[in-house]
Amino acid sequence: MPLPPYFADRRDAGVQLARRLSELGYAKREENQPPLVLALPRGGVPVAFEVARALGATLDILLVRKIGAPGYPELALGAVVEGDATGSPPHTVANDDAWTRRAVDSGAFELERGRQLGEIARRQQRYRGGAPVAAMRDRVVIMVDDGVATGATMRAALESARHAGAARVIAAVPVASVEGLASLRDAADECVSLWVPDDFGAVGAYYADFDQTTDEEVMALLREAGNAQRG
Repeated sequence: MPLPPYFADRRDAGVQLARRLSELGYAKREENQPPLVLALPRGGVPVAFEVARALGATLDILLVRKIGAPGYPELALGAVVEGDATGSPPHTVANDDAWTRRAVDSGAFELERGRQLGEIARRQQRYRGGAPVAAMRDRVVIMVDDGVATGATMRAALESARHAGAARVIAAVPVASVEGLASLRDAADECVSLWVPDDFGAVGAYYADFDQTTDEEVMALLREAGNAQRG
């Protein structure tokens, strides 16, 4: 096994991930609706762009926001995921622990959830002109990020696709921790990761270039993917 980094950058990772997904049969077939590739912004977007382009798939982003503990915003109590274009409501995931139960009982969880829904609405406006994510019902949905450490965000995204009526839900990442990938297995029909190192560390360690993905890059890639789909 080669030593890290495995990928030049996120787009290189997307090319490699697309190759694996194509081998697994996820490329568009003429008789079927194309897969829906959903990127978790912002880092998942360059990866997903290459995946969608190679598979002949539709590209969109899925907005997921962490629900933090009162006074300790870095401590995740759960997450909320935007609803889709069919009118499917936002999907909320709450952890099963004492911190979360106290926050639910006090109303703090719902208050923070409301704030994060407001942030989702702002990002919908910025990225899609206020439109919700593409409809997932009866679609093959491939959820893509640049890597999975704990798996909490990806798991919330997968569960939201299931609740929105997706026909098949796939988790696809270039690299994942053993524990993170295991946490996704009962939320997805299939989990695809090119590398699952025993000694994981951090996602960025597996990329030669792991600079932050900007809003401008996200919007440019979404525009380019949209133009290609209309062409």
